[in-house]
Amino acid sequence: MPGDRLRQDERQAIAAGLADGLGYAEIARRLDRPTSTVSREIARNGGPRGYRAEHAHHATAYRARRRHRSDPPASAPGEDPAVLEFVERFAATMVANGVPRMAARVLALLSTTDEPSLTAAQLVGRLRVSPASISKAIAYLEEIELVERGRSPDSRREHYRIADDVWMRAWVTSARANAAWAERAREGAALFDPGTPAGARLHQMARFFTQLSDDMAGGLSSAAAEDAATVLAALLHARRPLTAPELTDALGWAADRVADALRDAETYAPFTDPLTLDRPTPTTYAVAAAPGRLTPAQRDALAVRAAGRPG
Repeated sequence: MPGDRLRQDERQAIAAGLADGLGYAEIARRLDRPTSTVSREIARNGGPRGYRAEHAHHATAYRARRRHRSDPPASAPGEDPAVLEFVERFAATMVANGVPRMAARVLALLSTTDEPSLTAAQLVGRLRVSPASISKAIAYLEEIELVERGRSPDSRREHYRIADDVWMRAWVTSARANAAWAERAREGAALFDPGTPAGARLHQMARFFTQLSDDMAGGLSSAAAEDAATVLAALLHARRPLTAPELTDALGWAADRVADALRDAETYAPFTDPLTLDRPTPTTYAVAAAPGRLTPAQRDALAVRAAGRPG
């Protein structure tokens, strides 16, 4: 029975149990069902206050008919079910840390595919969701600069891919968000009397987020962190070593600003992982994988592939 779908009489028992104030575990025990089955059933159908047995029964039947009629395949041909399971667990971790669920699923899928990019249709097919859901998720991920869109030369369809420096961008975004929290809390602390509960609370909040922002940046300001990230992104995009004057021309910055950004990228290397600033020659700069991120064997294998020789 635990693996079967809930019957209508069981849904009526769930509704009665909720009306009697029973907990999910007690309702599940009386039905001889896992507690997770009961909790999912209630969460999907209005929650503990809005759950109605008839509505839940018809809604479940409708969802089953819709999946049977129109859902595309769950995965690309030959895709490993274990990979799909990992994608969902990866997305769940992001959701638990504040990322919207659909955006988390899209980001997890793009992070785990071997293809250079995926179209909206591929995302719809693999995640089994509507095009509108994918569109909203992509818009969110583009807004926070974690996903990029483009078109392939032989297709008019838009393709979506993870940005090359995605985790560096995520780090900078998080540091910037903490700095914004700290700044707003400091404004509030200055507005309210520090002897009042509100003033004391805001003062404590400002100290907490200031410390968190400083810890993330290792003492690096959010503006300096953004400059360091931009320099690394420029070097990654160039795909060849550049001199400081070349970076100055390409970015349209003052020479001192480029010099400071290069110095910060080197000084705060632990915070730019998995990327690091490399010096192929005393006057040129490039981007490399952080030391220890790849094993010697992995580096050798990648070098062989890059040279076009069989492995």
